[in-house]
Amino acid sequence: MKLLHFADAHIDMANYGRHDPVSGLPLRVLDFLKSLDTIVDTAIERKVDMVIFAGDAYKDRSPAPTFQREWGRRIMRLSQAKIPTLLLVGNHDISPAIGRAHALQEFKTLQVPFVKVLDEPALLKPDELWGLPIQVIAMPWIARSGLMAALEMSAEQTEEIYSNIEERISNLLENMLAETDPSLPVILTAHASIEGAKFGGERLVMLGNDLVLSGSLVKNPKFNYVAMGHIHKPQDVNEGNQPPVVYPGSIERVDFGEAKEDRFFVIAEVGQGRDTKVEWIQLTGVRKFIDCRAVLRFSENATEALKAAMPAAGEMSDAIIRLTVEYPREWDSLIDESALRKHAGGAFEFHLVKRPQIESRVRIPEGQAVSSLSPLDLLAQYFDSTKTGGRDELLTLAQNILSEPEER
Repeated sequence: MKLLHFADAHIDMANYGRHDPVSGLPLRVLDFLKSLDTIVDTAIERKVDMVIFAGDAYKDRSPAPTFQREWGRRIMRLSQAKIPTLLLVGNHDISPAIGRAHALQEFKTLQVPFVKVLDEPALLKPDELWGLPIQVIAMPWIARSGLMAALEMSAEQTEEIYSNIEERISNLLENMLAETDPSLPVILTAHASIEGAKFGGERLVMLGNDLVLSGSLVKNPKFNYVAMGHIHKPQDVNEGNQPPVVYPGSIERVDFGEAKEDRFFVIAEVGQGRDTKVEWIQLTGVRKFIDCRAVLRFSENATEALKAAMPAAGEMSDAIIRLTVEYPREWDSLIDESALRKHAGGAFEFHLVKRPQIESRVRIPEGQAVSSLSPLDLLAQYFDSTKTGGRDELLTLAQNILSEPEER
Protein backbone atom coordinates (compact mmCIF):
# COMPACT_ATOMS: atom_id res chain seq x y z
CA MET A 1 0.00 0.00 0.00
CA LYS A 2 1.30 3.42 -1.00
CA LEU A 3 -0.13 6.22 1.16
CA LEU A 4 0.25 9.96 0.69
CA HIS A 5 0.03 11.83 3.99
CA PHE A 6 -0.22 15.60 4.48
CA ALA A 7 -1.72 17.90 7.10
CA ASP A 8 -2.31 21.47 8.26
CA ALA A 9 -3.14 23.09 4.93
CA HIS A 10 -4.57 26.33 6.43
CA ILE A 11 -5.31 27.56 2.90
CA ASP A 12 -7.06 30.76 4.07
CA MET A 13 -3.98 32.07 5.91
CA ALA A 14 -3.97 35.52 4.26
CA ASN A 15 -1.91 37.31 6.91
CA TYR A 16 0.58 38.99 4.55
CA GLY A 17 0.59 40.60 1.12
CA ARG A 18 -1.89 41.85 -1.44
CA HIS A 19 -4.61 40.37 -3.65
CA ASP A 20 -4.14 38.82 -7.07
CA PRO A 21 -5.87 41.12 -9.62
CA VAL A 22 -6.86 38.16 -11.83
CA SER A 23 -8.37 35.70 -9.35
CA GLY A 24 -9.18 38.20 -6.61
CA LEU A 25 -7.61 35.84 -4.06
CA PRO A 26 -4.98 37.00 -1.57
CA LEU A 27 -1.51 36.23 -2.92
CA ARG A 28 -0.66 34.33 0.26
CA VAL A 29 -3.69 32.08 -0.27
CA LEU A 30 -2.32 31.32 -3.74
CA ASP A 31 0.95 30.23 -2.06
CA PHE A 32 -0.93 27.64 -0.01
CA LEU A 33 -2.99 26.52 -3.00
CA LYS A 34 0.19 26.08 -5.05
CA SER A 35 1.53 23.65 -2.45
CA LEU A 36 -1.83 21.87 -2.32
CA ASP A 37 -1.79 21.52 -6.12
CA THR A 38 1.68 19.94 -5.91
CA ILE A 39 0.40 17.40 -3.38
CA VAL A 40 -2.67 16.50 -5.48
CA ASP A 41 -0.59 16.27 -8.67
CA THR A 42 1.89 13.95 -6.94
CA ALA A 43 -0.89 11.70 -5.64
CA ILE A 44 -2.27 11.32 -9.17
CA GLU A 45 1.12 10.95 -10.91
CA ARG A 46 2.48 8.43 -8.37
CA LYS A 47 -0.84 6.52 -8.41
CA VAL A 48 -1.00 6.27 -4.63
CA ASP A 49 -3.50 3.85 -3.11
CA MET A 50 -4.82 6.32 -0.54
CA VAL A 51 -4.48 9.95 0.57
CA ILE A 52 -4.70 10.79 4.29
CA PHE A 53 -5.22 14.41 5.24
CA ALA A 54 -4.63 14.68 8.99
CA GLY A 55 -6.66 17.81 9.72
CA ASP A 56 -6.85 21.64 9.59
CA ALA A 57 -7.90 22.51 6.05
CA TYR A 58 -8.39 26.12 7.14
CA LYS A 59 -7.29 28.45 9.91
CA ASP A 60 -10.87 29.66 10.40
CA ARG A 61 -13.65 27.43 11.70
CA SER A 62 -16.07 29.29 9.44
CA PRO A 63 -14.13 29.67 6.17
CA ALA A 64 -15.39 32.00 3.44
CA PRO A 65 -17.20 30.25 0.57
CA THR A 66 -14.40 31.28 -1.81
CA PHE A 67 -11.85 29.34 0.21
CA GLN A 68 -14.21 26.36 0.49
CA ARG A 69 -14.52 26.41 -3.30
CA GLU A 70 -10.74 26.31 -3.77
CA TRP A 71 -10.29 23.47 -1.27
CA GLY A 72 -13.20 21.59 -2.84
CA ARG A 73 -11.70 21.84 -6.34
CA ARG A 74 -8.53 20.09 -5.20
CA ILE A 75 -10.30 17.33 -3.27
CA MET A 76 -12.64 16.73 -6.22
CA ARG A 77 -9.59 16.11 -8.43
CA LEU A 78 -8.65 13.24 -6.13
CA SER A 79 -12.22 11.96 -6.22
CA GLN A 80 -12.34 12.10 -10.02
CA ALA A 81 -9.02 10.22 -10.17
CA LYS A 82 -10.68 7.54 -7.97
CA ILE A 83 -8.06 7.90 -5.26
CA PRO A 84 -9.54 7.01 -1.84
CA THR A 85 -9.14 10.07 0.36
CA LEU A 86 -9.61 10.39 4.13
CA LEU A 87 -10.24 13.85 5.55
CA LEU A 88 -9.64 14.05 9.30
CA VAL A 89 -11.28 16.94 11.15
CA GLY A 90 -8.79 19.18 13.01
CA ASN A 91 -9.16 21.82 15.71
CA HIS A 92 -9.39 24.64 13.15
CA ASP A 93 -12.12 22.79 11.25
CA ILE A 94 -14.51 22.15 14.11
CA SER A 95 -16.88 24.56 15.83
CA PRO A 96 -16.70 24.75 19.64
CA ALA A 97 -20.51 24.82 19.74
CA ILE A 98 -22.22 21.42 19.95
CA GLY A 99 -24.34 20.55 16.93
CA ARG A 100 -22.79 23.02 14.48
CA ALA A 101 -21.41 21.75 11.18
CA HIS A 102 -17.64 21.56 10.80
CA ALA A 103 -15.70 23.05 7.88
CA LEU A 104 -15.46 19.72 5.99
CA GLN A 105 -19.13 18.85 6.42
CA GLU A 106 -20.15 19.22 2.77
CA PHE A 107 -18.05 16.24 1.67
CA LYS A 108 -19.88 14.05 4.18
CA THR A 109 -23.30 15.50 3.45
CA LEU A 110 -22.95 15.10 -0.33
CA GLN A 111 -21.24 11.69 0.00
CA VAL A 112 -18.54 12.59 -2.49
CA PRO A 113 -17.20 9.42 -4.19
CA PHE A 114 -13.88 8.12 -2.84
CA VAL A 115 -13.87 10.75 -0.07
CA LYS A 116 -14.59 9.94 3.57
CA VAL A 117 -14.74 12.54 6.36
CA LEU A 118 -13.49 11.35 9.74
CA ASP A 119 -15.20 13.53 12.34
CA GLU A 120 -15.47 11.03 15.19
CA PRO A 121 -13.25 8.25 16.57
CA ALA A 122 -13.64 5.17 14.39
CA LEU A 123 -12.07 1.92 13.25
CA LEU A 124 -12.39 1.55 9.48
CA LYS A 125 -11.99 -1.90 7.94
CA PRO A 126 -11.58 -2.82 4.24
CA ASP A 127 -15.33 -2.84 3.56
CA GLU A 128 -15.44 0.82 4.66
CA LEU A 129 -12.29 1.70 2.73
CA TRP A 130 -13.35 0.85 -0.80
CA GLY A 131 -12.06 -2.72 -0.41
CA LEU A 132 -8.43 -1.72 0.24
CA PRO A 133 -6.46 -4.31 2.25
CA ILE A 134 -5.83 -1.96 5.16
CA GLN A 135 -7.37 -0.82 8.46
CA VAL A 136 -7.47 2.75 9.74
CA ILE A 137 -8.05 3.97 13.27
CA ALA A 138 -9.14 7.61 13.16
CA MET A 139 -8.86 10.06 16.05
CA PRO A 140 -10.03 13.55 15.00
CA TRP A 141 -9.60 16.60 17.21
CA ILE A 142 -11.30 16.09 20.56
CA ALA A 143 -13.44 19.14 21.34
CA ARG A 144 -13.31 19.95 25.04
CA SER A 145 -16.88 21.27 25.12
CA GLY A 146 -18.31 18.11 23.60
CA LEU A 147 -16.47 15.82 25.98
CA MET A 148 -17.37 17.99 28.98
CA ALA A 149 -21.01 17.63 28.03
CA ALA A 150 -20.67 13.89 27.46
CA LEU A 151 -18.92 13.42 30.81
CA GLU A 152 -21.32 15.84 32.56
CA MET A 153 -18.47 17.89 33.95
CA SER A 154 -18.21 21.58 34.82
CA ALA A 155 -15.51 24.01 33.69
CA GLU A 156 -14.09 24.09 37.24
CA GLN A 157 -12.96 20.49 36.89
CA THR A 158 -10.27 21.23 34.28
CA GLU A 159 -7.56 18.90 35.59
CA GLU A 160 -10.03 16.08 36.06
CA ILE A 161 -11.41 16.72 32.56
CA TYR A 162 -8.04 16.31 30.87
CA SER A 163 -7.09 13.31 32.97
CA ASN A 164 -10.39 11.65 32.16
CA ILE A 165 -10.22 12.51 28.45
CA GLU A 166 -6.69 11.17 28.00
CA GLU A 167 -7.56 8.00 29.89
CA ARG A 168 -10.68 7.48 27.79
CA ILE A 169 -8.79 8.12 24.54
CA SER A 170 -6.14 5.57 25.53
CA ASN A 171 -8.78 2.97 26.40
CA LEU A 172 -10.67 3.68 23.18
CA LEU A 173 -7.58 3.27 20.98
CA GLU A 174 -6.55 0.08 22.76
CA ASN A 175 -10.04 -1.38 22.36
CA MET A 176 -10.15 -0.55 18.64
CA LEU A 177 -6.66 -1.95 18.14
CA ALA A 178 -7.79 -5.19 19.78
CA GLU A 179 -10.56 -5.48 17.16
CA THR A 180 -8.21 -5.21 14.17
CA ASP A 181 -7.32 -8.10 11.87
CA PRO A 182 -3.66 -9.01 12.55
CA SER A 183 -3.20 -10.11 8.93
CA LEU A 184 -3.77 -6.57 7.59
CA PRO A 185 -1.74 -3.37 8.12
CA VAL A 186 -3.11 -0.88 10.67
CA ILE A 187 -2.82 2.90 10.27
CA LEU A 188 -3.50 5.37 13.06
CA THR A 189 -4.36 8.90 11.99
CA ALA A 190 -4.89 11.57 14.63
CA HIS A 191 -5.02 15.33 15.03
CA ALA A 192 -3.37 15.88 18.39
CA SER A 193 -0.12 16.54 20.23
CA ILE A 194 2.20 13.73 21.26
CA GLU A 195 4.34 13.68 24.36
CA GLY A 196 7.91 14.46 23.27
CA ALA A 197 7.04 16.09 19.94
CA LYS A 198 8.82 19.36 19.13
CA PHE A 199 6.73 22.47 18.59
CA GLY A 200 7.59 25.14 16.06
CA GLY A 201 6.25 28.68 15.83
CA GLU A 202 2.77 27.43 14.98
CA ARG A 203 1.49 28.03 18.50
CA LEU A 204 0.44 31.41 17.16
CA VAL A 205 -2.37 29.74 15.19
CA MET A 206 -3.38 27.01 17.63
CA LEU A 207 -6.73 27.37 19.33
CA GLY A 208 -7.62 26.13 22.77
CA ASN A 209 -5.64 23.79 24.99
CA ASP A 210 -3.88 20.70 23.77
CA LEU A 211 -4.66 17.17 24.76
CA VAL A 212 -1.45 15.18 24.73
CA LEU A 213 -1.28 11.54 23.65
CA SER A 214 1.38 9.46 25.37
CA GLY A 215 4.36 8.38 23.31
CA SER A 216 3.91 4.73 24.25
CA LEU A 217 0.33 4.80 22.97
CA VAL A 218 1.17 5.95 19.43
CA LYS A 219 4.42 3.97 19.19
CA ASN A 220 2.60 0.66 19.67
CA PRO A 221 4.28 -1.86 17.30
CA LYS A 222 0.85 -3.11 16.23
CA PHE A 223 0.57 0.08 14.15
CA ASN A 224 2.29 0.05 10.75
CA TYR A 225 2.20 3.82 10.31
CA VAL A 226 0.94 6.80 12.37
CA ALA A 227 -0.26 9.77 10.30
CA MET A 228 -0.37 12.83 12.57
CA GLY A 229 -1.54 16.41 12.15
CA HIS A 230 -1.66 19.54 14.36
CA ILE A 231 2.06 20.29 14.93
CA HIS A 232 3.60 22.29 12.07
CA LYS A 233 7.21 21.23 12.60
CA PRO A 234 8.03 18.26 10.30
CA GLN A 235 9.26 15.31 12.35
CA ASP A 236 9.14 11.60 13.02
CA VAL A 237 8.49 11.30 16.75
CA ASN A 238 9.67 7.68 16.63
CA GLU A 239 12.62 8.28 14.29
CA GLY A 240 14.72 5.23 13.53
CA ASN A 241 12.10 2.85 14.88
CA GLN A 242 8.86 1.24 13.78
CA PRO A 243 6.19 2.41 13.39
CA PRO A 244 7.01 5.84 11.93
CA VAL A 245 5.04 8.47 13.88
CA VAL A 246 5.03 11.32 11.39
CA TYR A 247 4.03 14.97 11.51
CA PRO A 248 4.57 16.15 7.90
CA GLY A 249 4.11 19.77 9.03
CA SER A 250 2.15 22.59 7.42
CA ILE A 251 2.20 22.86 3.62
CA GLU A 252 3.38 26.51 3.65
CA ARG A 253 5.21 28.70 6.15
CA VAL A 254 2.64 30.30 8.40
CA ASP A 255 4.76 32.89 10.21
CA PHE A 256 8.32 33.84 11.18
CA GLY A 257 8.44 30.99 13.69
CA GLU A 258 8.75 28.68 10.68
CA ALA A 259 11.26 30.84 8.77
CA LYS A 260 14.07 28.26 8.89
CA GLU A 261 11.93 25.15 8.35
CA ASP A 262 11.35 23.52 4.98
CA ARG A 263 7.88 22.22 4.11
CA PHE A 264 7.06 18.59 3.31
CA PHE A 265 4.48 15.92 2.65
CA VAL A 266 5.05 12.19 2.92
CA ILE A 267 4.57 9.04 0.87
CA ALA A 268 4.67 5.88 3.00
CA GLU A 269 4.87 2.34 1.70
CA VAL A 270 3.01 0.15 4.16
CA GLY A 271 2.84 -3.63 4.23
CA GLN A 272 2.10 -6.24 6.84
CA GLY A 273 5.15 -8.07 8.15
CA ARG A 274 7.76 -5.58 6.96
CA ASP A 275 9.07 -2.16 7.92
CA THR A 276 7.24 0.88 6.61
CA LYS A 277 9.31 3.04 4.26
CA VAL A 278 8.81 6.78 4.51
CA GLU A 279 9.67 9.21 1.71
CA TRP A 280 9.79 12.88 2.69
CA ILE A 281 8.96 15.05 -0.32
CA GLN A 282 9.97 18.70 0.00
CA LEU A 283 7.61 21.33 -1.31
CA THR A 284 9.64 23.68 -3.51
CA GLY A 285 8.77 27.28 -4.28
CA VAL A 286 7.56 27.90 -0.72
CA ARG A 287 7.52 31.60 0.18
CA LYS A 288 10.65 32.67 2.09
CA PHE A 289 10.41 34.32 5.51
CA ILE A 290 13.60 36.21 6.48
CA ASP A 291 13.94 37.50 10.04
CA CYS A 292 16.69 40.14 10.54
CA ARG A 293 17.82 41.78 13.77
CA ALA A 294 20.04 44.80 14.30
CA VAL A 295 21.31 46.81 17.26
CA LEU A 296 22.34 50.40 16.53
CA ARG A 297 25.64 51.17 18.26
CA PHE A 298 26.38 54.52 16.65
CA SER A 299 24.15 57.43 15.66
CA GLU A 300 26.09 58.23 12.47
CA ASN A 301 24.67 56.73 9.26
CA ALA A 302 22.01 54.79 11.21
CA THR A 303 19.88 54.05 8.14
CA GLU A 304 22.86 52.79 6.13
CA ALA A 305 23.85 50.51 9.02
CA LEU A 306 20.34 49.03 9.00
CA LYS A 307 20.49 48.48 5.23
CA ALA A 308 23.72 46.57 5.73
CA ALA A 309 21.96 44.33 8.26
CA MET A 310 19.39 43.30 5.65
CA PRO A 311 19.92 40.53 3.05
CA ALA A 312 21.13 41.24 -0.48
CA ALA A 313 18.51 42.44 -2.96
CA GLY A 314 18.42 39.08 -4.77
CA GLU A 315 17.78 37.18 -1.55
CA MET A 316 14.96 39.55 -0.55
CA SER A 317 13.14 39.11 -3.86
CA ASP A 318 9.53 37.95 -3.23
CA ALA A 319 10.34 37.14 0.41
CA ILE A 320 8.54 38.32 3.53
CA ILE A 321 11.09 40.37 5.49
CA ARG A 322 11.05 41.46 9.12
CA LEU A 323 13.73 43.79 10.47
CA THR A 324 13.76 44.22 14.25
CA VAL A 325 15.87 47.16 15.45
CA GLU A 326 17.02 48.02 18.97
CA TYR A 327 18.33 51.55 19.51
CA PRO A 328 18.40 54.36 22.08
CA ARG A 329 15.05 56.13 22.10
CA GLU A 330 16.58 59.51 21.30
CA TRP A 331 17.83 58.16 17.94
CA ASP A 332 14.32 57.48 16.64
CA SER A 333 14.42 60.37 14.16
CA LEU A 334 17.68 59.06 12.65
CA ILE A 335 15.96 55.97 11.18
CA ASP A 336 14.60 56.69 7.70
CA GLU A 337 11.81 54.15 7.36
CA SER A 338 10.89 55.17 3.80
CA ALA A 339 14.51 54.62 2.69
CA LEU A 340 14.48 51.15 4.25
CA ARG A 341 11.22 50.27 2.48
CA LYS A 342 12.65 51.46 -0.80
CA HIS A 343 15.75 49.33 -0.18
CA ALA A 344 13.48 46.31 0.34
CA GLY A 345 11.39 47.17 -2.71
CA GLY A 346 11.81 43.71 -4.27
CA ALA A 347 10.42 41.94 -1.19
CA PHE A 348 6.91 40.54 -1.12
CA GLU A 349 6.33 42.41 2.13
CA PHE A 350 8.57 44.33 4.53
CA HIS A 351 7.98 44.83 8.26
CA LEU A 352 10.05 47.20 10.39
CA VAL A 353 9.79 46.52 14.11
CA LYS A 354 11.24 49.32 16.23
CA ARG A 355 12.32 48.59 19.77
CA PRO A 356 13.60 51.83 21.31
CA GLN A 357 15.55 51.28 24.52
CA ILE A 358 15.54 53.59 27.53
CA GLU A 359 19.06 53.66 28.92
CA SER A 360 19.03 52.79 32.61
CA ARG A 361 20.94 55.10 34.89
CA VAL A 362 24.04 53.78 36.61
CA ARG A 363 23.41 53.37 40.36
CA ILE A 364 26.20 54.16 42.81
CA PRO A 365 26.39 51.61 45.65
CA GLU A 366 24.45 52.69 48.76
CA GLY A 367 26.53 54.63 51.26
CA GLN A 368 29.07 55.70 48.65
CA ALA A 369 29.35 59.30 47.39
CA VAL A 370 30.29 60.16 43.82
CA SER A 371 32.97 62.48 45.17
CA SER A 372 34.72 59.51 46.78
CA LEU A 373 35.20 57.76 43.43
CA SER A 374 38.00 58.52 41.00
CA PRO A 375 37.25 59.14 37.30
CA LEU A 376 38.65 55.66 36.58
CA ASP A 377 36.29 54.06 39.13
CA LEU A 378 33.32 55.85 37.60
CA LEU A 379 34.37 54.75 34.12
CA ALA A 380 34.67 51.15 35.31
CA GLN A 381 31.11 51.28 36.69
CA TYR A 382 29.87 52.69 33.39
CA PHE A 383 31.55 49.89 31.40
CA ASP A 384 30.02 47.30 33.76
CA SER A 385 26.51 48.75 33.48
CA THR A 386 26.63 48.87 29.65
CA LYS A 387 28.32 45.43 29.41
CA THR A 388 31.03 46.93 27.23
CA GLY A 389 33.39 44.44 25.60
CA GLY A 390 37.13 44.70 26.20
CA ARG A 391 36.58 46.41 29.55
CA ASP A 392 40.07 45.79 30.98
CA GLU A 393 41.86 47.00 27.84
CA LEU A 394 39.75 50.15 27.75
CA LEU A 395 40.45 50.88 31.42
CA THR A 396 44.17 50.49 30.78
CA LEU A 397 43.92 52.93 27.89
CA ALA A 398 41.90 55.34 30.06
CA GLN A 399 44.56 55.11 32.80
CA ASN A 400 47.24 56.06 30.26
CA ILE A 401 45.20 59.03 29.03
CA LEU A 402 44.44 60.27 32.55
CA SER A 403 48.07 60.04 33.62
CA GLU A 404 49.46 61.96 30.65
CA PRO A 405 48.94 65.51 32.06
CA GLU A 406 50.79 64.59 35.27
CA GLU A 407 53.76 63.32 33.26
CA ARG A 408 53.87 66.50 31.26
